[in-house]
Amino acid sequence: VENPRKLDMNLVMAQQARRILDRIVGFELSPVLWRKISMRNNLSAGRVQSVAVRIIVEREREINAFTPVSTFKIEGIFTAKDVTKKNVSFTAVGKNQNSANDAATFLESCIGATYKVSDVQVKPGKRSPSAPFTTSTLQQEAARKIGYSVARTMQIAQKLYENGYITYMRTDSVNLSNTALGDITNTVKEMYGKEYHQFRKYKNKNEAAQEAHEAIRPTYMNRTSIPEKEWAKLYELIWKRTMACQMADAQLEKTTARIAISTNREELTATGEVIVFDGFLKVYREDKDEDEQEEETIDGMLPPLSKGQVLPLQQMIATEKFSKPLPRFTEASLVKKLEELGIGRPSTYAPTISTILKRGYIEKRDKEGTPRKYLVFHLEKDKVNKKTEKEIFGAERSKLFPSDLGLVVTDFLKQYFEEIMDYSFTARIEEEFDEVAEGKMKWNKMIDAFYLPFKKEVDNTIENAERAKGERKLGVEPETGKPVVARMGRYGAMIQIGGVDDEEKPRFAKIPTGQSIETISFEEAMNLFGAEGSMGLYEDKEVSVNVGRYGPYVKWGDDFISLPRGTDLQTVDLATAIRHIKAKQLADKPVGSYKNKPITKGKGRFGPFIKWDGMFINVPKKYDFDNLSKADMDELIAAKIKKEANRYIHRWEDENISVENDRWAPIIRFGKKKIRLPKKKNGARFTPEEAAKFTLEDVKKFIEAEIPDAFSKQKKKAKPTARKKTAKKKVAKKTTKAAPKKKTKTAAKKAAKKKK
Repeated sequence: VENPRKLDMNLVMAQQARRILDRIVGFELSPVLWRKISMRNNLSAGRVQSVAVRIIVEREREINAFTPVSTFKIEGIFTAKDVTKKNVSFTAVGKNQNSANDAATFLESCIGATYKVSDVQVKPGKRSPSAPFTTSTLQQEAARKIGYSVARTMQIAQKLYENGYITYMRTDSVNLSNTALGDITNTVKEMYGKEYHQFRKYKNKNEAAQEAHEAIRPTYMNRTSIPEKEWAKLYELIWKRTMACQMADAQLEKTTARIAISTNREELTATGEVIVFDGFLKVYREDKDEDEQEEETIDGMLPPLSKGQVLPLQQMIATEKFSKPLPRFTEASLVKKLEELGIGRPSTYAPTISTILKRGYIEKRDKEGTPRKYLVFHLEKDKVNKKTEKEIFGAERSKLFPSDLGLVVTDFLKQYFEEIMDYSFTARIEEEFDEVAEGKMKWNKMIDAFYLPFKKEVDNTIENAERAKGERKLGVEPETGKPVVARMGRYGAMIQIGGVDDEEKPRFAKIPTGQSIETISFEEAMNLFGAEGSMGLYEDKEVSVNVGRYGPYVKWGDDFISLPRGTDLQTVDLATAIRHIKAKQLADKPVGSYKNKPITKGKGRFGPFIKWDGMFINVPKKYDFDNLSKADMDELIAAKIKKEANRYIHRWEDENISVENDRWAPIIRFGKKKIRLPKKKNGARFTPEEAAKFTLEDVKKFIEAEIPDAFSKQKKKAKPTARKKTAKKKVAKKTTKAAPKKKTKTAAKKAAKKKK
């Protein structure tokens, strides 16, 4: 307050540009997804979130396309005397063999061999501490060491900051203030001694870092712990990392011994490593991600070995090993990848991951491993034995998997908005924000340069892009000849047998967790329909379960009872189905009457309702739904009757066509489709009075203008039902089916000629 400074308006404008551009992308792209993919999935898109989903999708596809290659790892187990003259075992590793044949041949060539140390080298080494925490490195290390999600880490860090325990937790800087450096120096010397201190200044490797705040550190280093248990683990992690960054290197001694085989040109190598001085390791060891870990870790000492020393072989083993794909992302490794690509900022990592999880684009879950056989060859006492062993591979915990929705949305955005989904574009935009902050670029010019071409892409996509279903053909059902497809439905990924134009309704099955549209096989898909068919009887009516367009349900006679979304049909037995039927029966009991007709009530997709005379009437929140009085129900029904009376201008029930009043102007309803009337020649809309003069033929013309084959489709569907009564033989069916098709084509040609 005593030393005020002027606001840096360039920084203000940079933040304004970021906010505006991100809102433009989100507000423009999200409605495109609603139109072209699903209105019901609460879909959204964004400059950072959509690219984050793409990263996970592409990693998943790499893993699915990966073909493991097997090699054979050679290990010799020898004995030698340690410093106390006791025999100890140690392992030496040879060159990998490419095949089982090569591995067996190598071991056979070692029968009767002498093993002699050909070279011993002892080299000093060191390990240096990592820089103090930035937002991203804190999120990564908290996930590795204490298993916190990115969101949980930031929630606790916020509390630590608010309570004065740590400095500001949204930063990309590794710098520490001089005050902090002095405090750390004194604490290290007091707690561990002068030899453990080493002054260090860290530089940021990330060129895009803004470094507006110093690194994350405790406010006072003499506060080694805090009383709040739920925050203590994260505070301890920050304290240890901060201490370690100003401590001495760990001094190591690495020994490498090469062992010659008298019957073979190949050599074996044994390595050992010991810590001579622990340095910063006294306080802190950094963990590594799965993809950074070395296959072999060097730990412990080798016994004293000398050049020319002959070593007795206990056994030599050739074990089949399989190459691995890159691992799936954890929250921590995704943050690291985003930072490497320059996508987003420290403040956006946690909300980005939370958003894409909430939207259902990705899932955080475990994956069970799959059993696999592998070969092992043993050379022991001059005899080679071969064994087949089993292992579990591919098991993963708390990894990020793309959902089918995430796959479909990513493919759609990559197809129509290539620039937005480009990694380099997102990183380049971050650089432009930095230029605005430095006063090198005007924020409004930057927004204009982006928005005008982007808006054209949006309009073009809305007008021309086809609806995305993520459909994949799997095969044909043998019994019916109907196509079997995996696709996105209203309530997620599903298998569909048959089409909407078939006489019989299509059959559906939900694709279970762990399988996807891209990976499910025809056999796996057909197995999902095993839960269909009669489960038994209840009150002399058949009970079965299935999945429809609106989700899973129980069918009881002619009644359909919805099951909760996401229900796995494999878990629904007859007792469970009957429980849902009884609940429905109870809910459907009349709660009153109006004009001598019963009133029932229930809860549906759009909230609580009452049902009277075939009408569903929503019950607003101002009513106590559980204790509706007769007056309440009479009022609701009377209001609905009045509204319905004003709703229809024309109604042709036999044709399933109506002309109705809508919010702005009359509309046509054709089945479940809503068709807007075209504007008049003067650009004005039709009034209800003008719509009242329409004939049925007038309305049909409006419908055909929007849906050219609307009425020819109805004719096609009508004829098979009439034929089905007489068609008992397969031959007869084929004959009767052939005729209408020709008539329909002829009729279509005549209609086309008339239009010309």
